[in-house]
Amino acid sequence: MDPQNPNGSLPENNQPAEPGSPVNEVRGDGQPISKVQEPVQQDHHRRFASTFVIAITLALGMLIGTVVTYGAKGKTKDTSDATQLSVPSPRQLGNQFTAVSKQLEPTVVNINTESTIKNPHRRFRHMPPGGNNNNNDNNDEDQGPGAENQNPFQDFFDRFFGGQGGQGGEGGPEGLRQQSLGSGVIVDSKGYIVTNFHVVDKADQIRVNLMGDPASVSYPAKVVGTDRETDLAVIKIDVNHPLPAAKMGNSDGMQVGDWVLAIGSPFGLKQTVTAGIVSAKGRNIVPQRQFQSFIQTDAAINPGNSGGPLVNLDGEVIGINTAIYTESNGYQGVGFALPSNTVVQVYNQLIGPTHRVERGSIGIEFNQDSSTNPAVARVYGSGVVVSTVTPGGPAEQAGLKRGDAINQIDGKKITTGDELVQEISNHRPGSKVKLGYLRNGKQEEASVTIADRQKLFGTRLGTEEASNEAPTPKENKFGVTVRGVTPDMADRLGLTGNHGVMVQDVKPGGFADSVGLGRGDIILEVNKQPVSDPAALDKIEATLKSGQDVVFVVRPAGGGRDQGTIFLGGTLP
Repeated sequence: MDPQNPNGSLPENNQPAEPGSPVNEVRGDGQPISKVQEPVQQDHHRRFASTFVIAITLALGMLIGTVVTYGAKGKTKDTSDATQLSVPSPRQLGNQFTAVSKQLEPTVVNINTESTIKNPHRRFRHMPPGGNNNNNDNNDEDQGPGAENQNPFQDFFDRFFGGQGGQGGEGGPEGLRQQSLGSGVIVDSKGYIVTNFHVVDKADQIRVNLMGDPASVSYPAKVVGTDRETDLAVIKIDVNHPLPAAKMGNSDGMQVGDWVLAIGSPFGLKQTVTAGIVSAKGRNIVPQRQFQSFIQTDAAINPGNSGGPLVNLDGEVIGINTAIYTESNGYQGVGFALPSNTVVQVYNQLIGPTHRVERGSIGIEFNQDSSTNPAVARVYGSGVVVSTVTPGGPAEQAGLKRGDAINQIDGKKITTGDELVQEISNHRPGSKVKLGYLRNGKQEEASVTIADRQKLFGTRLGTEEASNEAPTPKENKFGVTVRGVTPDMADRLGLTGNHGVMVQDVKPGGFADSVGLGRGDIILEVNKQPVSDPAALDKIEATLKSGQDVVFVVRPAGGGRDQGTIFLGGTLP
């Protein structure tokens, strides 16, 4: 006890001490206790409370996690009866496209050709399948090729594989080996194949790869016959077993909107099938090519499809893919196939004894628009108005004259030039037809004997079909066979004075071939010496010796009256 306050009473002022003041209290043992220890004790209690809350929170979280985990495990257990997925066995869906593809694919072949480009500035001078006509828009025959780069209807095989901008195209080094790709379709189990002429044109070697064969296995092919007019060719391979052959259909039965498939080897990708519809029929896409009336389709056709079949959903070939319309050097949804009816007609003649196509002609020319020009029809009468009669030709012999309007053939009405050409060309040379025509408003009739179109218009056809009776090139230094230019030919070509000689045939690998001379070319001079006839050429040739330079002045084949001349030369071997 405090000796001064033994009863533990309040201080004299009877007021309690201020909290935290240094007022002493007395413990049970009589020792004073300082009040400043109270905040420390309170902080200890707060820490204990915080720790307790944290522990409770953790315990509660663990409890909740346990409950959730238990619930998830429970759900998994509830789906223990789920069935695992599986892939079914392959099965046929019965698609008609699939059936046709399987049927036709074995008949479609891949064609590889190899050729040597000689004098490349002339190799692509002629445009298969056509061009313009140097503004000459008349005639019932071929009008002569023009500048290929002016026509957006490109021969796509030539453009992409050796033509403009293609492999081995113009401007390449002389003697360049060019490899090309194309397609074809087997039409006879003995190995006869239909393709495009431009696929095999000037090929030194042709090899064919069949479906299912390794890329290293191919068969050599030989050309049976070609027809530049329709851009068709027939080749043949020899195998020791029958080949699957495609069935030809009737293209006249196809209608706009019918489904079709195009099969071939675009860009060398063999057995590629694309689908589309017939977009149009009777497309005459190349000027002055009366024998090329195409089926238009939007089935994808690309480089390498050339020569492959266009087929209907009955699995019949109704066309041979030939060209595309393009302004971007690629497929743009517009392709063209030569109708199967035309293909059959040409094929049957190419496999014949002569291996060439004979087309009839009556020897006339006409303006293409006369049948649709109202003024011409009112003045001369309805029909195909004759503008020129070939001297000595069938029409002249039958009495036809300029200004006659032909309106009937064997009683069948004729209204357009295309109809006239089709009817006449389908007749064999030597056969006769009855022509009905208007002269001065009066209906007349004449019997006309059909002539061979090549003989009548050989110069105009140029290299395409320059002569029907070209002999084998004789053995000489030039390796070329020529014939004289008649006055009529000279007049048509605008040749004056020295008429020159026309090339009938060129020996493959000979000197003329190496410098670029071709069938239908007109040789005007050799080493500055004029050539007036075959005898003059022989005389000049006899004076030349091996190692001498030889330069020809040539009027290229297929040109009109305004066509210029070019120089072709080389060193005589």
